[in-house]
Amino acid sequence: MLIAEIASCGAIVTDERNRIHMSANNVRLQAIADVEAYVPPAPSFALDETPGDIFGENVFNLVVMQKRLPKSVYKSVVATIEHSKPLDPLVADAVASAMKDWALEKGATHYAHVFYPLTGFTAEKHDSFLEPSGDGSALAEFAGKTLIQGEPDASSFPNGGLRNTFEARGYTGWDVQSPAYVLENPNGNTLCIPTVFVSMTGEALDHKTPLLRAQQAMAEHAERVLRLFGATNPDHVVSFCGPEQEYFLIDRHFFLARPDLLNAGRTLFGAKPPKGQEFDDHYFGAIPERVLGFMMDTERELFKLGIPAKTRHNEVAPGQFEIAPMFERANVAADHQQLLMTTFKTIAKKHGMECLFHEKPFEGVNGSGKHVNFSMGNSTEGNLLLPGDTPHDNAQFLVFCAAVIRAVHLNGGLLRASVASASNDHRLGANEAPPAIISIFLGDQLADVFEQIAKGAAVSSKGKGLMHIGVDTLPILPTDPGDRNRTSPFAFTGNRFEFRAPGSLQSVASPMVTINTIMADSLDYIATALEAAVEAGTEFNSAVQDLLTEIITDHGAVVFNGDGYSDDWQIEAASRGLKNLRTTVDALPELITEEAMTLFEKYKVFNRREMHSRYEIGLEQYVLTIGVEARITHEIGATSILPAAVRYQTELATNLGALKAAGVKGDTAALEEVSAPLADLRSALADLKAGIEADAGHDAMEEAKHYQSVILPAMSAVRAASDVLEGIVADDLWPLPTYQEMLYIL
Repeated sequence: MLIAEIASCGAIVTDERNRIHMSANNVRLQAIADVEAYVPPAPSFALDETPGDIFGENVFNLVVMQKRLPKSVYKSVVATIEHSKPLDPLVADAVASAMKDWALEKGATHYAHVFYPLTGFTAEKHDSFLEPSGDGSALAEFAGKTLIQGEPDASSFPNGGLRNTFEARGYTGWDVQSPAYVLENPNGNTLCIPTVFVSMTGEALDHKTPLLRAQQAMAEHAERVLRLFGATNPDHVVSFCGPEQEYFLIDRHFFLARPDLLNAGRTLFGAKPPKGQEFDDHYFGAIPERVLGFMMDTERELFKLGIPAKTRHNEVAPGQFEIAPMFERANVAADHQQLLMTTFKTIAKKHGMECLFHEKPFEGVNGSGKHVNFSMGNSTEGNLLLPGDTPHDNAQFLVFCAAVIRAVHLNGGLLRASVASASNDHRLGANEAPPAIISIFLGDQLADVFEQIAKGAAVSSKGKGLMHIGVDTLPILPTDPGDRNRTSPFAFTGNRFEFRAPGSLQSVASPMVTINTIMADSLDYIATALEAAVEAGTEFNSAVQDLLTEIITDHGAVVFNGDGYSDDWQIEAASRGLKNLRTTVDALPELITEEAMTLFEKYKVFNRREMHSRYEIGLEQYVLTIGVEARITHEIGATSILPAAVRYQTELATNLGALKAAGVKGDTAALEEVSAPLADLRSALADLKAGIEADAGHDAMEEAKHYQSVILPAMSAVRAASDVLEGIVADDLWPLPTYQEMLYIL
């Protein structure tokens, strides 16, 4: 009789649990089922197609121009693209006509000036080629003035006080050095024209304008240095950028079942999975078939757009991957990076996945960066950061390398500010990315050369070695004279410097603006010092030696070849006078110091109003980002996690009550285990709501500090309680796809 009564009570509870499960938690479990039913899309290309067949086929590049433009027009455009000569406005009509005809042949119906406002995303306004004529028909028109200039509404883009809301006029201007391209769509193609975006008063409202200004300033002073080394007519120096893009892929069903991923781009809840990345088995592992299909499709689209994708592989964290293109001019690389991110998002959806570019989409596993590889050079002297086999004899290289050392030492705060964002704060200094302390890694060979210079003169360089592996059938391998250092924010890697601090979600234009500007300052300093020394009668080689000794003596504190993750380095860095700007709130004031504003104003990259606007926009974006995350945290916590936990608590209590009514003593431990974190969750949600509703002040910095010191800890408390509950609440009641599901079911 007793057993029958218990069974009856259990059946009631089971029926209730099934009802709850079907009504409230089907989304997560249905997502898992949908992932299992995934069918890959059919290939969209011929099997005998090669990358060379399609590379650049949708780009209005020099090959296309040479075929379609009059010879004189072509030569004028090449002089601007290849040698940075001023653009002749008289060629615009001929270029526009040829570009229009080419685009129409490619199936384009519209054209768009593409620009990069301070939202961090791409913006574009589409216009039809067709214009009505008097006889009731329409003609395809595209004039030179239309190519050169557009006029989108500028009132609703971030401007940091440069424009009033009611002042709407803004201009786009054609960047002839970044090629136009046709973007394909099943319903019609569009001719896309990369442009700058400025206000009516000529102030930069985008990332491209200051990048072009900074490149020009750097080139001017780099060419001064080259002339001192005997280059009689050096070609225009340009900066090159090779960004490495890290990203995560998850099944789209999981993405749509996670409101935090959908709205914030990162998970605001999620307990650590039983298996994370501790085995290091994902790094450079075999690429999953589904992911490889996605990669092949994205690379095909990138090749068609002239984007030179080179390397693909698994990254450290499960579900994390990387792509690296070849080096390009910095402004073209920045455009291509934005286009790459858009392409990845589009192709991922076709493969039933979501591509996540957030710097830290999953707690407890590695986040994603966008390493910016920087070099400079021209067609006559080549790469100016190429040391050769005996760098101690390569005075020109040593001067340009010393310019980098001086620039980074004097402007570490600006470099940190150039990569500051609420999302990137989750990476920097977290023992998975470079620390927030900006230092330089030179490697054993260069560190030794500069150490010799500091003592008087460099007379030798550590050479390459040979590695005998000990197996007769394996080749003898040449070894580099120095190792790499993945903990360094600014590392020399053989023929370039790698700035490892930029976040995966950011445009590479912002750090490249800073790098080019501080290099312009250092090269200006070096050229001026050498010119003065030679004019005073000092022999040139002696002047170079004296200058190199001075720079490494005054600025060598920024060189650090050790472990940037160690606690000892933070103490040592402070003793060296290096800044440790841990957060965006700490870093952004670097933009409006008198030294920073004087620097950017001197080289005509930003005026003071533009510098203040960047500062204000940075704070605004910081507050908006955390504000959205806070509201989502409260919503999910209050409407999904709290009800699930209460249902589980109720089920346990009901079972205990049924047992007690049947005269059986029940175990209360499980009920007590869920009750404590449930109480913590209620309390944390109340604190978060109070923080959101509190008056954060009207000053931008005051508001940012409120979000940093009040909102972020309150969000963390909600998450902490929730993550404990995830390990307690019955699995079929838990409403959100879990980490082990999102990271491993693909």
